[in-house]
Amino acid sequence: MKKVLYLILISFTVLVGCKNNEKAVVVDKEVEKEVICDKLDKWHENAAKADYEAYFNGMTTDGVFIGTDVTENWTIDEFKSFSKPHFDKGKAWSFKAVDRNIYIYENNELAWFDEVLDTWMGVCRGSGVVKKVNSQWKIQHYVLSLTIPNDNINNVIKINKKKDSLFLKKFFIH
Repeated sequence: MKKVLYLILISFTVLVGCKNNEKAVVVDKEVEKEVICDKLDKWHENAAKADYEAYFNGMTTDGVFIGTDVTENWTIDEFKSFSKPHFDKGKAWSFKAVDRNIYIYENNELAWFDEVLDTWMGVCRGSGVVKKVNSQWKIQHYVLSLTIPNDNINNVIKINKKKDSLFLKKFFIH
């Protein structure tokens, strides 16, 4: 009986010892943020260099791109079709992040961000979601927005009124 108890005690000690020796994977969120920041900078750079393959390899296969026009809510395939002629010209568009915030979800597989961009349209805002796919961060959802100073909003409302009205008609049955 003593031998059985002794064997149980040794087995338990070995199991607990093995459990304690397992190393938990620790993710340094600041390092991950730098990796994501580099990924986003490279993505924008690939557009400026018109590197179509690299640009779209930076997105997930189910990616979405929402542009500045209300009609621009594209799946990745739709966005590729829209973008291809621009890339074929040798320069698609040039966006440079001047400020960025990155937030990593607790599972370390999903993050979201917002950024202020210097673009050919002036200052814009980008925001989106990045997801880890095979240990690589990829853009799953991106939203590009024009910024409008509050002092100019009434002028923009006037400019957009007719188009907004026509667009909204398709959602309302009279």
